[in-house]
Formats: sequence, structure tokens, C-alpha cells
Amino acid sequence: MEKAIEILGLTKSYGKKRGVRDISLVVEKGDVFGFLGPNGAGKSTTIRCLLGMLHFEAGEIRILGRRTGKEQKEILRNVGYMPSEVMFYPSMTAEKVIKLAADLRGMDCGTEAARLCDRLKVDGKKRISELSLGNRKKVSIVCAMQHKPALLILDEPTSGLDPLMQEAFFELLMEANHAGATCFLSSHVLTEVRQYCKHAAIIRDGSLVRVDTVENLSKSKLRKIRLAGVNEAPALSGMEEVKKERDGVSFSYSGDMQELLSALLALSPRDVLIEEPPLEEMFMQLYQ
Repeated sequence: MEKAIEILGLTKSYGKKRGVRDISLVVEKGDVFGFLGPNGAGKSTTIRCLLGMLHFEAGEIRILGRRTGKEQKEILRNVGYMPSEVMFYPSMTAEKVIKLAADLRGMDCGTEAARLCDRLKVDGKKRISELSLGNRKKVSIVCAMQHKPALLILDEPTSGLDPLMQEAFFELLMEANHAGATCFLSSHVLTEVRQYCKHAAIIRDGSLVRVDTVENLSKSKLRKIRLAGVNEAPALSGMEEVKKERDGVSFSYSGDMQELLSALLALSPRDVLIEEPPLEEMFMQLYQ
């Protein structure tokens, strides 16, 4: 398949401060790709290197088949970028900011901008200084998407949006993807990644931990067990976080399920609850 993003051996340092080290990553065209990691892991550094905003010491980056640096201007014609922190001229109205973004590209995006503003309920007449964080984020979404780019690079796009606007945003994102756009999405909201992304990479301390399908990343042998009517948990390997509760015990378990079931039959608890841990807990295992 054709590649939208190719990163080979990317290294960027900030002196003694951590940057990113030897990152290699491929995002296929047409993918919705999640980029996950705790604060300070290197997500924004990687994105800024992709966009040519940072010079890096080692490695190579290709965007839509073009090498960053010499072909940066042509690359950016086909990229829509939304930063995690939205900064606009405070005295300008939202509609003027959106038009300025189109004018800087030398494009007439009026029709698409109007459609996006309608879907996101953007009040174009208000000045940026009068807008809440969520409403400024909506203006940023329109600026990133109005020219119908082949690649969308979105850094924490839903932070500050209320649930209805988050839903509207992802409807627009999926429409763009179905029309052929590739989406590279940095996020802390793991349920979003699980619901909308096809593949994901996890970065920690400036290095990639794992790249896989979201389905595989979400799989875990870990289970949360709650037993009612017993005073102690069975003695099994693979157990942790054993807690006594008001009417029983609870623990986490990642061992053999047949051994667990045999032990539970011997204990004869009054009730048993076996469930997957929260998505955040599964990903925290990878982060750690």
C-alpha cells in the first residue's frame, strides 16, 4: 500500500531534556492512526518534526511520498494540522481567522468552511478573545479541514470540546477518511482511539513501545475478579491487588483461566464477577 507517513530513525534532543530517539513508523494511506502516550512522552515533538517545525539530528521523514525539508512547501499544501494549544489573533473574528487560513494557502475554501462551521456550530462573528477554549478548538478544526487535505495531523483535537461537539468532530473526521484522507491522531482519550482508529503507536520516554492494530493493543489476559461470600482469595499464580471487601474479596488475575475456574469451584463463592479491566488500565500496563 501507499504510505502517507514514513519515519525512519527519527532522533531529536533538547540538550539534557528528553526528546525522541530512533523512532521508525509507517502510516498507510487511508488509515486512521492513533498516537498514544503520557504527557512528555514525545508525541508533540514527533508531530512538529513531521511538519518541519523542528530540525532533528538524525533520521528521515517522508510525507505523502515527499521528503521533508526540500519539499516542505508542497507537503504542507496537502496537510491539515491542528495543534493541541490553539492560538489565534485575539482581536479577529472567527470567520476572518478561517478566511486568513485559506488565503495563506491561496485557496477559496468558502463553501467547505461554511459547511464545517454549520456542523460544528461556529459563531463566525465573535472575536477570538470572546470564545471559550472549546469554541476556539472548533475554529482550529475548520482551519485544518477546510481545504480537504490528503493528510490530517491532529494533536489532542477533542480536548475542550463538549460531548456533542466531540461526536460532531468524529463524524466529520470519518467522512474525510471515507473520502480518502489519512488521519494521524494524537490523543489521551483511549476510548476515542479504540472506537475510531485502525492502528496505533504507543510512545514512552521518547521511544516507541509498540505499534499494532487497536484491536490487538486492546487485548489483555488481565481480568478483574470479585467473589461474594468468601473470606479469602484462592492461592494462584498470576494474582495481584488482592483486597478484602465488605462481603467477599476482589483481585486482578492474568493466569490460566482453567486453574481459576477450578479454584472457584473449590471455594464455592455465593456470586462471581469476572470482567475486563478498564481500557485505561490496559494501556497503562503498556505505558509502564
